[in-house]
Order: sequence, then C-alpha cells, then structure tokens
Amino acid sequence: MRITRPAPRHHPETIIALIDVVFFLLVFFMLIGRMDATAPFDVTPPVAQTGADMPAGGLTLSVGADGALALDGLELNAEQAVAQVQRLIEEQPETLIRINAHRDATLRGVLPLIAQFEALGARDVVLVVTPPGPVR
Repeated sequence: MRITRPAPRHHPETIIALIDVVFFLLVFFMLIGRMDATAPFDVTPPVAQTGADMPAGGLTLSVGADGALALDGLELNAEQAVAQVQRLIEEQPETLIRINAHRDATLRGVLPLIAQFEALGARDVVLVVTPPGPVR
C-alpha cells in the first residue's frame, strides 16, 4: 500500500510582518512627534542677552550657593532684603533690581524673591548670567 502525502499547501503571508512594520512606524512617530502640551495662543520665549552691558544704577541682590542674601554688598536675611527693596521701590518706582545668583543656588531660592519684588511693584528685574564657555 502506498501512502501518498498531500501536496504541501502554500500558506498566505502571515500578518506578523505587517505587525512589525506597524510597530516600527508607531515608534518612529512617537520619537519625532511633539510630546509637550502646546498653548492655545502664541508664546515667544525671551532671548537672553549675553555679552550686553548691564544697565547702570539700581540694586544688586546677590544670592549665594547656600541661599545667603546680600543687597548691594550688605548681608541680610530674606525679610530684611525684601523690606529694603520695598522701601527703595516706594522712593523710586523705576528702580532696577539686578539678581546675581551663584550657579549652584537653587531656583526655589531665587524665584520667590522675583515674585515678591514684582508684587511690590518692581518694573525691571534683571538676572545676571554668564555666557557659555569654559568653566574656571
């Protein structure tokens, strides 16, 4: 008795190759797509002016790496510094406030000061920055 094997049937292409292509497309579009929230209106970020001369006059508030404050060279605590700035803003509303923070100072030590100065009526608050280059 002769047993014959049925001829092998050619299966149509599997869907696995298509799944791979869809997966790679998904990863591709996730990598090139924007993942941040966009504002419903136009937002143009400010441009840093490195290399420009600092405006003359005004106050200089220095913030140390440990959060210590000095207003025009006189070391003060936060309440004293804010009181001094308030007094000077009341006398001269156009007073420029320059904030010179150490590069290791935390942002949470600088931003509340800016908010307090703006609440007091300060019109110009300038952050002193160092242009990029070799660190000394």
